[in-house]
Amino acid sequence: MVIPGYDPDDIDERLEELLSEHEIDEYLTAEERARYDEGASLVDLLSGDDIRDLLDETPKTDD
Repeated sequence: MVIPGYDPDDIDERLEELLSEHEIDEYLTAEERARYDEGASLVDLLSGDDIRDLLDETPKTDD
């Protein structure tokens, strides 16, 4: 899934930080989990709604 204005690698790294091994299984089907274990990115495997929900739940920091 492409999210305009964002680097997919940065988003994927952030999603991996947010999801523990246990939580990943709550979001991915067995087939998607196998693809993830083979190297597929979470950006490609998660739905846009799941990505938005995960990123919206993170605390905002003031720079």
